[in-house]
Amino acid sequence: MSASELAAAVRESLAVDAEEFQAQAVEEAERLKAEVRDGTFDNSETIVGLELELYAVDDRTDALQRVSRPLLERIGFEKELGLHNAEMQTSPQPLNSYGLAAQEQELQANLVPAQERTRADDIQLVSDGMWTVPPNGETARSYLCDSVEADGVRIGTNMSDSVRYHAMANTDYPSGLRLDAPNVTLDAETVMPESLITSIQPHVQVPHAPDLPEYFRYALRIAGPLLALGVNSPFFPPDLYDDVPDATILDDAWMEHRISVFESVLNAVDDSAPKKVCFPPDFETVEDAIDAIVADETIVPMEVSRGERFDDQFAHVRHKHGSYWRWVRPVFDGATRSQANARIEFRPLPAQPTIRDSVAFQAVFAGLLESLIRREHPVRTLEWERAEQNFYNAMRDGLDAELVWITGAGETSDIEEIYGELFEHARDGLELQGLSTEAARQYIRPLRERVDRRITPARWKFGYVRRRVQEGVPLAEAIWGMQAQYIRKQEETLIEGEFTEWLS
Repeated sequence: MSASELAAAVRESLAVDAEEFQAQAVEEAERLKAEVRDGTFDNSETIVGLELELYAVDDRTDALQRVSRPLLERIGFEKELGLHNAEMQTSPQPLNSYGLAAQEQELQANLVPAQERTRADDIQLVSDGMWTVPPNGETARSYLCDSVEADGVRIGTNMSDSVRYHAMANTDYPSGLRLDAPNVTLDAETVMPESLITSIQPHVQVPHAPDLPEYFRYALRIAGPLLALGVNSPFFPPDLYDDVPDATILDDAWMEHRISVFESVLNAVDDSAPKKVCFPPDFETVEDAIDAIVADETIVPMEVSRGERFDDQFAHVRHKHGSYWRWVRPVFDGATRSQANARIEFRPLPAQPTIRDSVAFQAVFAGLLESLIRREHPVRTLEWERAEQNFYNAMRDGLDAELVWITGAGETSDIEEIYGELFEHARDGLELQGLSTEAARQYIRPLRERVDRRITPARWKFGYVRRRVQEGVPLAEAIWGMQAQYIRKQEETLIEGEFTEWLS
């Protein structure tokens, strides 16, 4: 699509009447609630799925690399925000031993041929939380900020040709379009800075849709501890840092900058609009969850077409959900009536070093929800404000964060006690779904070892860079060296290994 064609499509999308769009969404929401009450969105069992985002690098230099759209289509991956991004999704499977095995095997089965095909073009796909080496001959700042004006419409040069993404820069909604992190300054004219980050997103379809608020409540309470285990984004591309001493950047670094990137790019700078990206509130009822999606401000009301999917009758609600960016969010969809489901989408986790680590998070998240609800675990009484504080503490400090958990004996901040309970309940939940004790422990082990060794991917990166800087290496060179080492280690372990193998 040419710039002028894209600009025309953006202008057309911006011409949609926002009030009429909202009225349609409100009407659809009532039908959606009726279907939920009628049991249409119930499942016979718990179902799991996973989204995995990657970025592409030059196989010879490790620099970020744009991927042609035809190549992306040939390897069967979906486009994302940046031209360097690729995304794959697993097919939903029952939460049992066969379903979890199928999740891992599907990721392997798709990623192996994709890597073989892209390497023929000197491209490697990387699973990581944030890229740090810009394309050859470019700076990260220019790559993220380059844009043109076509017929009065601002078009991001390095963004995918998705009308929705480009329209976000041309609406009245006051998105920050900037980076707000310690010692980092960047202001852009599009949402392209968000393409710095990549994630994994486990999904859990709940058996009984009206129970979704209870699952959601527990998901919020485990968000902080799971994020602390998964942090993987302690550094930005070096040219984005302010002119401050290297030691200051190291001292002030957060373990998971992905959180701040998403929030500062898409949220308003001030209080002129409610936050779009945030830690969400608890819901009392499933109707409350639907109402929250509908009440959320729509950045780009667009003309939505109704096809033959079952959930096309809720097309305006689904479109609104596309910009309902909460770190944990409810989802209601289904291509057919029999596939209709209500699920929890867990969004805090950065992309992980290996497939096995990604599936470990999927299994632990799903197992925890099963056990905590079945056992009526007292952590449900943890105040929402404390759960939110846990989340942002984990963002900053990873496994060194101050976390608060509630056990049967009361409140605790002891990391061994917190993760001991988490892993035991994850095991219990997986066993409740038919896994053997040994099989459940195999899924949990990669994450348990992180706690035992007090190491996360972010801490591994941070330690490498700090050592090099202490040896007199400039910060930029140290970050690039770390990135090269990360990619080399991942080449050996992505498909069948795990992160803790990097430590031997």
